[in-house]
Amino acid sequence: MRCNTILLATACLLAVGSVGCSKSDGEEAADCAAALTERTGGDSADKPTVSEAEQRVDALDKTLADMVRMGYEGVAKDAYDTVEKKTQEGGKGRPEACEALSGDDYTVLLMAKAIDGLGWTDRDGQFDKLKMVEDLGD
Repeated sequence: MRCNTILLATACLLAVGSVGCSKSDGEEAADCAAALTERTGGDSADKPTVSEAEQRVDALDKTLADMVRMGYEGVAKDAYDTVEKKTQEGGKGRPEACEALSGDDYTVLLMAKAIDGLGWTDRDGQFDKLKMVEDLGD
């Protein structure tokens, strides 16, 4: 009986220890964002959560759709191509720090970091369409 108790206690400690060692989703996203800074440029302090990255990418998507509706297809295409090129800089392999993320989460973080790397975000990390337009006009 004592042996079973010791085995059960050991198993519980191992289970609790392994759960305690795993990173939260926010920490995994922050680690991935930090690794993507080298690839995409931008601010090393820019470590968006997946939700924040989705907001940034959604704002870009909405802006590009609005530009197309207003007859600025060429500028919208240039902006899309610029972000696409920026996401491919530094290679196509996924950094080790990003391995724990799902494919969708990784893609949205990569795009969000590319937007930041292009200088198209404000001080709060939000997509800034005026900065995008100014950059494309240069």
